[in-house]
Amino acid sequence: MAGRNGKTQTIRNMVLSMAVTVPVAGISYLFIPHDTGNDPVRTVNYRVELDTARRAAPYAVAAPEGLGEGWRATSVSYAPSGKQGSAWHLGFLDPQREYVAIEQSDASPRGFIDDVSQRAEKTGETRKVGDVTWDRYEGPRYDALVREEHGVTTVVTGTASEERLMEMAAALKAEKTKIANSG
Repeated sequence: MAGRNGKTQTIRNMVLSMAVTVPVAGISYLFIPHDTGNDPVRTVNYRVELDTARRAAPYAVAAPEGLGEGWRATSVSYAPSGKQGSAWHLGFLDPQREYVAIEQSDASPRGFIDDVSQRAEKTGETRKVGDVTWDRYEGPRYDALVREEHGVTTVVTGTASEERLMEMAAALKAEKTKIANSG
């Protein structure tokens, strides 16, 4: 009785399956549209979160006004309490697609600055932006401009150039929205 070798039959079946599957996958790939021009970074509208944070935060929340063309908001959050106190975050891509973030908190400045600036170190230099003096920080990943005042620390940080960080700092307007009493 002539029997078939099970090992040979299994290999043969695998080769036949691959001979059918690979061409079908290749043809499918060719005919499925590919959007190579689609930007994977999603732009966010931060107006609602900003209004909410300005009502809830115990400090005047900063956000930019009048940024030039090409700036895109990419992330926003407000945490009313946590390890970093009440924390406001607003992230952007600048026109060169570098990251710039506005970070604010009423927590202990040293830990907050260290965390949001990715461990950037104070240089001892300052930068004057409008009427405001900012401390300059440099780090291996992010650089930062830092301002500590009236129970709030504001940090403008990211991978962008110092000029872009200063542009963002110049555009910041800090406001606190008062909740009207309905009494």
